[in-house]
Amino acid sequence: MRESLSSLAQQPWDIIVIGGGITGAAVLREAARYGLKCLLLEQRDFAWGASSRSGKWVHGGLRYIKEGQLNVTWHSVHEREKLCRELPGLINMKSMHWPLFKGQIKNELMIRAGLFLYDAMAGKRWRQRVKKEQLLADFPGLQAPGLKGAVCFYEGQTDDARLTLRIIQEAQKEGATALNYTQVTQLIKENNSVCGVTVQQEGSSETFNIRAHQVIAATGAWADDLRQQIHSDTTQKLRPLRGSHLVFDQHRLPVKSTLILEHPQDKRPGFITQFQGRVIVGNTDIDHRQNMQRDASVTGQEVDYLLQTVQHYFPQYGIQRQDILATFSGVRPVVDSGADDPSKESRDHIVWYEDGLITIGGGKLTTFQHIAVDALKRIQRRFPQLRELDTGAPLLASPDHPYTLADFSVGQTERLSGRYGGALPHMIQLAGEDDLSLIPGTDTHWFELIWCARYEDVRHLDDLLLRRTRIGLLLKNGGADYFPRIRALVQTSLGWNNQQWQQEISRYQQLWKMHYSVPDSEVVQLNSAPEKRLRENQNDI
Repeated sequence: MRESLSSLAQQPWDIIVIGGGITGAAVLREAARYGLKCLLLEQRDFAWGASSRSGKWVHGGLRYIKEGQLNVTWHSVHEREKLCRELPGLINMKSMHWPLFKGQIKNELMIRAGLFLYDAMAGKRWRQRVKKEQLLADFPGLQAPGLKGAVCFYEGQTDDARLTLRIIQEAQKEGATALNYTQVTQLIKENNSVCGVTVQQEGSSETFNIRAHQVIAATGAWADDLRQQIHSDTTQKLRPLRGSHLVFDQHRLPVKSTLILEHPQDKRPGFITQFQGRVIVGNTDIDHRQNMQRDASVTGQEVDYLLQTVQHYFPQYGIQRQDILATFSGVRPVVDSGADDPSKESRDHIVWYEDGLITIGGGKLTTFQHIAVDALKRIQRRFPQLRELDTGAPLLASPDHPYTLADFSVGQTERLSGRYGGALPHMIQLAGEDDLSLIPGTDTHWFELIWCARYEDVRHLDDLLLRRTRIGLLLKNGGADYFPRIRALVQTSLGWNNQQWQQEISRYQQLWKMHYSVPDSEVVQLNSAPEKRLRENQNDI
């Protein structure tokens, strides 16, 4: 049950974390591990921003080697190995194929050298050679003149929103409190030092002041907004970069693994991969000029850009815009170094300490625990409990039990266990026999909706369909064909009367059409080069 804000305002807090993405979740989890009394506040839903709209990769950052960002790659590789070991079913190593072409000896040597260093950092050999025949079997219809095979290596794939939620749930087991749809409207300062926040819950005009010994802002691409509350003349430090993706039915684009492909025009690497029964094509990397208070949206230019890759390498399928099931875009909180090309910006993180406020900027999904520990090191002197901070501490308080479920395959059981942990047996008990089946076209079971609606802080329909589960991304029209059955499963648990249900349906459909559907084509060519960089109107949706 959610405690009232009035009750929370009367309690003494060690740490308030602002932001319910993966970084805020990690800070909450690590601080709670050491017995600190912690509160997390998220103005929208958990993982609402980039933490539910990434490319779904827990990866070492192979391309960062080329950019000289060896520190980022080192930490990323080690965190990737740790995460895949500790969270099977939620993060799994997946094969990736980097094609090799005749006559491109220099490029091939660079790829092999990078992968050699990659494996050296991991302490094991993941890479292997794949013959052309096998590559074409995994990617039927692939057409690439001069193709002679590929180098296969491995990265972790995850459901980023579920990963974020599991980390929050681990923190809650340690006694932490986390609230979604609770906005920090103002920072409280005394003696020129931030000592609390003013908050307001969605749907209420009443505000409350909550104080803490330390406030930590982990708001991703929105971090500069809070920093400017302290000093209105604060120089912007972050460069919001948008990465957009397309989702296809696997029957329409029948790839069996992951393929790294250079765009036919600007040669920027992208990927095509399987994800929860569908195929994702990604991604772009451009300056985000849209309204930051709205969901990020793919533009027609980006759709055309990503489609060009599919059409170039898989021409026989005749893929067009009408074949796209859904789109999604996330905004990366990259630290601005002034690079002309957005893709050359560093993916390393930074921690600012200004007037008592700690702000985290930059970073990657993969290194969330490393980033959290780094931020907490800045306040070790204030909290003796943090003197034993351990970057290698396990994410889960206790390993997941290796369940054996009679009605599910080994792969399904591992997936469910990874996503829900110890809750899985209780989920099964709540499910009716008809609810044990898969939702057509996805890897999601009907009973997952029941559990999420009842126990996982769902406030709106998009929380359930776009983040607790991903069926809003995986089904045509955001799953509209299944609204009657979804209603029968979750309406009572959510406590919505018929009018509220219709309001939520309308809200969800409007949101999905605006931010997750396919926009009209645009004439302007997407390019990340400085003289052609996409400049969108500040008022664009």
